[in-house]
Amino acid sequence: MAHQFRKAFPSDASRIWEILQQAIFKRKKEGSNQWQDGYPNPEVIKKDISKEIGYILITNNEIIGYCAVDINNEPAYQKIEGAWQTNGDFVVFHRVAIAKEYIGKGLASTMFKCIEHYALENTINSIKADTNFDNAPMLYLFKKLGYRYCGQVHIRNSPRKAYEKVLNLKQ
Repeated sequence: MAHQFRKAFPSDASRIWEILQQAIFKRKKEGSNQWQDGYPNPEVIKKDISKEIGYILITNNEIIGYCAVDINNEPAYQKIEGAWQTNGDFVVFHRVAIAKEYIGKGLASTMFKCIEHYALENTINSIKADTNFDNAPMLYLFKKLGYRYCGQVHIRNSPRKAYEKVLNLKQ
Protein backbone atom coordinates (compact mmCIF):
# COMPACT_ATOMS: atom_id res chain seq x y z
CA MET A 1 0.00 0.00 0.00
CA ALA A 2 1.41 3.35 -1.01
CA HIS A 3 0.76 6.14 1.45
CA GLN A 4 0.82 9.88 1.08
CA PHE A 5 1.13 12.24 4.07
CA ARG A 6 0.33 15.84 3.28
CA LYS A 7 -1.11 19.06 4.62
CA ALA A 8 -4.89 19.06 4.72
CA PHE A 9 -6.89 21.42 2.55
CA PRO A 10 -10.26 23.00 3.42
CA SER A 11 -11.88 20.56 1.00
CA ASP A 12 -10.63 17.68 3.22
CA ALA A 13 -12.39 18.96 6.36
CA SER A 14 -15.62 16.95 6.10
CA ARG A 15 -13.76 13.63 5.73
CA ILE A 16 -11.41 14.60 8.59
CA TRP A 17 -14.41 15.36 10.81
CA GLU A 18 -15.97 12.00 9.86
CA ILE A 19 -12.76 10.21 10.94
CA LEU A 20 -12.53 12.21 14.18
CA GLN A 21 -16.18 11.48 15.01
CA GLN A 22 -15.44 7.75 14.62
CA ALA A 23 -12.48 8.15 17.01
CA ILE A 24 -14.58 10.14 19.50
CA PHE A 25 -17.21 7.38 19.46
CA LYS A 26 -14.53 4.69 19.84
CA ARG A 27 -13.04 6.46 22.88
CA LYS A 28 -16.54 6.69 24.43
CA LYS A 29 -17.26 3.01 23.73
CA GLU A 30 -13.98 2.12 25.44
CA GLY A 31 -15.15 4.02 28.53
CA SER A 32 -12.73 6.93 28.16
CA ASN A 33 -13.48 10.55 29.00
CA GLN A 34 -10.92 11.65 26.38
CA TRP A 35 -12.54 13.65 23.57
CA GLN A 36 -15.93 13.52 25.29
CA ASP A 37 -16.11 17.26 26.03
CA GLY A 38 -16.90 18.70 22.60
CA TYR A 39 -13.24 18.60 21.55
CA PRO A 40 -12.09 18.07 18.89
CA ASN A 41 -14.77 19.64 16.72
CA PRO A 42 -15.11 21.05 13.19
CA GLU A 43 -13.84 24.45 14.34
CA VAL A 44 -10.60 22.85 15.62
CA ILE A 45 -10.10 21.16 12.24
CA LYS A 46 -10.73 24.46 10.45
CA LYS A 47 -8.09 26.17 12.65
CA ASP A 48 -5.59 23.34 12.09
CA ILE A 49 -6.02 23.68 8.33
CA SER A 50 -5.81 27.48 8.32
CA LYS A 51 -2.64 27.35 10.48
CA GLU A 52 -1.29 24.69 8.06
CA ILE A 53 -0.76 22.14 10.84
CA GLY A 54 -3.49 19.66 9.83
CA TYR A 55 -2.10 16.60 8.06
CA ILE A 56 -3.83 13.68 6.40
CA LEU A 57 -2.74 10.16 5.60
CA ILE A 58 -3.98 8.99 2.20
CA THR A 59 -4.10 5.40 0.96
CA ASN A 60 -5.47 4.46 -2.47
CA ASN A 61 -6.63 8.06 -3.01
CA GLU A 62 -8.72 7.93 0.19
CA ILE A 63 -8.16 10.00 3.33
CA ILE A 64 -7.78 7.39 6.06
CA GLY A 65 -6.05 9.29 8.86
CA TYR A 66 -5.61 12.69 10.45
CA CYS A 67 -3.36 14.47 12.91
CA ALA A 68 -2.18 17.96 13.75
CA VAL A 69 1.60 18.44 13.56
CA ASP A 70 3.31 21.59 14.80
CA ILE A 71 6.75 22.81 15.82
CA ASN A 72 7.50 24.17 19.33
CA ASN A 73 3.85 24.99 19.90
CA GLU A 74 2.46 23.34 23.02
CA PRO A 75 2.51 25.72 26.00
CA ALA A 76 1.38 22.95 28.39
CA TYR A 77 4.69 21.16 27.79
CA GLN A 78 6.58 23.91 29.62
CA LYS A 79 4.99 22.74 32.89
CA ILE A 80 5.76 19.02 32.85
CA GLU A 81 5.64 17.11 36.11
CA GLY A 82 8.77 15.15 35.27
CA ALA A 83 11.44 16.00 32.70
CA TRP A 84 11.77 15.96 28.95
CA GLN A 85 14.81 14.23 27.44
CA THR A 86 15.68 17.34 25.39
CA ASN A 87 15.02 21.06 25.73
CA GLY A 88 15.50 22.27 22.15
CA ASP A 89 13.15 22.48 19.19
CA PHE A 90 10.49 19.78 19.00
CA VAL A 91 7.73 18.53 16.78
CA VAL A 92 4.43 17.97 18.58
CA PHE A 93 1.42 16.07 17.31
CA HIS A 94 -2.19 15.92 18.46
CA ARG A 95 -5.57 14.55 17.38
CA VAL A 96 -4.33 11.30 15.84
CA ALA A 97 -7.20 9.37 14.29
CA ILE A 98 -7.50 6.55 11.75
CA ALA A 99 -10.73 5.77 9.89
CA LYS A 100 -12.55 2.89 11.61
CA GLU A 101 -12.35 0.58 8.60
CA TYR A 102 -8.53 0.89 8.66
CA ILE A 103 -7.90 0.40 12.40
CA GLY A 104 -5.60 -2.51 13.21
CA LYS A 105 -3.69 -2.36 9.92
CA GLY A 106 -0.61 -0.55 11.27
CA LEU A 107 -1.57 2.80 9.79
CA ALA A 108 -1.18 4.80 13.01
CA SER A 109 2.42 3.50 13.06
CA THR A 110 2.74 4.62 9.43
CA MET A 111 1.52 8.08 10.45
CA PHE A 112 4.04 8.21 13.32
CA LYS A 113 6.81 7.36 10.83
CA CYS A 114 5.62 10.18 8.56
CA ILE A 115 5.78 12.56 11.54
CA GLU A 116 9.35 11.39 12.24
CA HIS A 117 10.24 12.07 8.60
CA TYR A 118 8.68 15.55 8.91
CA ALA A 119 10.82 16.23 12.01
CA LEU A 120 14.01 15.10 10.27
CA GLU A 121 13.18 17.20 7.19
CA ASN A 122 13.03 20.19 9.54
CA THR A 123 16.30 19.11 11.28
CA ILE A 124 14.48 18.57 14.56
CA ASN A 125 15.41 15.50 16.59
CA SER A 126 12.67 15.59 19.24
CA ILE A 127 9.05 14.54 18.92
CA LYS A 128 6.78 15.15 21.90
CA ALA A 129 3.20 14.05 22.41
CA ASP A 130 0.71 13.24 25.11
CA THR A 131 -2.31 11.05 25.61
CA ASN A 132 -4.99 10.21 28.11
CA PHE A 133 -4.08 7.72 30.84
CA ASP A 134 -6.67 5.24 29.53
CA ASN A 135 -5.86 5.43 25.80
CA ALA A 136 -4.44 1.92 25.55
CA PRO A 137 -3.92 1.91 21.75
CA MET A 138 -1.87 5.14 21.88
CA LEU A 139 0.09 4.03 24.96
CA TYR A 140 0.92 0.80 23.10
CA LEU A 141 2.08 2.75 20.03
CA PHE A 142 4.33 5.00 22.09
CA LYS A 143 6.01 1.95 23.66
CA LYS A 144 6.23 0.03 20.36
CA LEU A 145 7.78 2.96 18.48
CA GLY A 146 10.41 3.91 21.05
CA TYR A 147 8.82 6.89 22.80
CA ARG A 148 9.93 7.42 26.39
CA TYR A 149 7.53 8.35 29.17
CA CYS A 150 8.67 11.71 30.58
CA GLY A 151 5.96 12.69 33.06
CA GLN A 152 2.58 14.34 33.23
CA VAL A 153 1.20 17.47 31.59
CA HIS A 154 -2.22 19.09 31.79
CA ILE A 155 -4.19 19.72 28.60
CA ARG A 156 -7.54 21.49 28.92
CA ASN A 157 -7.44 20.91 32.72
CA SER A 158 -6.97 17.17 32.30
CA PRO A 159 -3.83 15.17 33.20
CA ARG A 160 -2.05 13.50 30.30
CA LYS A 161 0.89 11.14 30.00
CA ALA A 162 3.70 12.91 28.14
CA TYR A 163 6.14 11.12 25.84
CA GLU A 164 9.19 12.03 23.81
CA LYS A 165 11.17 10.30 21.09
CA VAL A 166 14.66 11.52 20.26
CA LEU A 167 15.64 10.90 16.65
CA ASN A 168 19.08 10.55 15.10
CA LEU A 169 19.46 13.48 12.72
CA LYS A 170 22.15 11.60 10.75
CA GLN A 171 19.68 9.02 9.39
